[in-house]
Amino acid sequence: MTRPLSPHLSIWKWQPTMAVSIFHRVSGHALAFAGLALMAWWLIAAATSDEAYAGFADIAASPLGWVVWIGLTWMGFQHLLSGLRHLLLDSGWGYDLGSARATAIAVFVGALLLTAGLWFLAGFGRGLAG
Repeated sequence: MTRPLSPHLSIWKWQPTMAVSIFHRVSGHALAFAGLALMAWWLIAAATSDEAYAGFADIAASPLGWVVWIGLTWMGFQHLLSGLRHLLLDSGWGYDLGSARATAIAVFVGALLLTAGLWFLAGFGRGLAG
C-alpha cells in the first residue's frame, strides 16, 4: 500500500498567497547564492587585474548579463515586498482572505513595477549623462 503524497503542489489549486510564499523562498535563495557569487566574482576580478575586471565587465554587459541583473533586481524587490507583507501578517493584519489575496497580488505587481521603474530610471539617467 502506498502512502498519500498530500499535501503536494500537484493537488492544490494555485493561489496568489501560495505563489508569493514560494517566490519569497526562491528569491531569498537566489539572492543569497547567485547575488553573493556575482559580488565575489566582481570583487576578485577588481582585485586581480585590469584584464580580469574587463572580462567580468564584458560578461556583465552582455545580453545574458542584463537578464541576470534585471532578474536579481526583480528578486530583490520581490523578496523585500514579500518580507514587508510578512511583517504586516506578523502584526496581525491581513489574514482575511480578501486582504491576503490582495497583498499577495500587490507583491507581484509592485515588484514588477519597481524593477521596471528602476531600470527605466537607470537607462534614462545614463542617456542624460551621456
